[in-house]
Amino acid sequence: ESVSAELSRLLCSIVFDPPFEEGMFPRAGFEQEKRQMLEQIDSEFNDKRLYAMRRCEEILCDGEPYGIGRFGSREDVRALKRESLTQAWNRMIHHARAEIMVLGDCDPEPVYSDFFAAFHNLGRTETVPCETRTVRSAQKVRDVSETMDVAQCKLVLGFRTGCAEPDEAVPACKLFSALYGGTPSSKLFLNVREKLSLCYYCGSLYHPLKGILFVQSGVERRNIDRARDEILRQLEEIKKGNFTPSELEAAKLSLCNSYRTLSDSLDGLEAWYLSQTFSHPVRPPEEEAALVQTVTGDEVRKIAGGVTLDTVYRLTGSGVKPQ
Repeated sequence: ESVSAELSRLLCSIVFDPPFEEGMFPRAGFEQEKRQMLEQIDSEFNDKRLYAMRRCEEILCDGEPYGIGRFGSREDVRALKRESLTQAWNRMIHHARAEIMVLGDCDPEPVYSDFFAAFHNLGRTETVPCETRTVRSAQKVRDVSETMDVAQCKLVLGFRTGCAEPDEAVPACKLFSALYGGTPSSKLFLNVREKLSLCYYCGSLYHPLKGILFVQSGVERRNIDRARDEILRQLEEIKKGNFTPSELEAAKLSLCNSYRTLSDSLDGLEAWYLSQTFSHPVRPPEEEAALVQTVTGDEVRKIAGGVTLDTVYRLTGSGVKPQ
C-alpha cells in the first residue's frame, strides 16, 4: 500500500471525524488553541512592521472581509465557545470550497478518491462562493496616524492599482511593482533608501487578487513626511515613463528568477499554487515568467497611470522612553 493512500485516510479522519467530546471539540484542546491564537495576535502586535502593514490593510479595506485580520480580534477569540466552533466546523465541511493539493513523487489518485468519497458521503449540495470586492480607484485619501512606544517609525501607503485577477494586465502590474519597489534595483530602494537616506527599508508589495499595492517603510520621525513625498514622486516618475530599458530588464530578471526558483522546493511550489487558488486560469510559475518577459515599458507606464493613493498610515513614537 502506498504511503500517500495511508496518509490520505489519516488526513480524512482528522478533517471529517475529529475526536469529539460531548458532541463538541474536547475542552482541553479547545482552550489550548484559544491561548495559542491569542499569542499569535500578540505576536503580530509586537512585530511593529507587521502590525503597521495589517493596520493599513484594515483601513484600506474597511467594511470588507479582507480588512479583518486572519485571527480576528482578541475579544472575538475570547468569546469563542465550543458550540460555535463545532458549528463552524460543520459549515466548513458541508459548504466550503475545498482545494486538494498533492506534491512530490507519489500517486495522487488515492488522495483524490478518498477525499471525493468523504465529501460525497456528507451529501454536500452547494458550496459558498469565494468572491472578493475589487475597488478600481481611490475616491479620497485616508490619512491615519497612531502613536506607540516604538524606536523606529513605520510608514505604509496603500494604493488601488485598477488591475486585479483575472485581468490580462496582472503580469504587467507585477512587473510595475518590481520596478517601483520590489527589488534592490527598484526606484524606491535606489532613491528613497540609498540616494536620499530617508528610511531604513522601503519596498512595495502587490496583491493581485485585490488589486491593491502597499509600500512599507521604516523611517525616523523627522523624515516621515519627506519619505512619503519621495515615494509618491517615484510613482510619478514611472507614470511619466522615466525609467530606462536596463531598469525594466533588471526588474524582469529579478521577478522571473523568483518564479524559476519556486520549483526548487515543494514548499515554494505549494505557496505558489495556493496563491493561484482563486486565479483563472491557474498558471505554473514558468508560464507566469514567460508572460512577464513579454511586458513592454508602455504597458508598465499604463499600469502606473491607473495607480491611485488610498491610505497613508503612520506609526510614530510617543517620544517617551519606556521604563
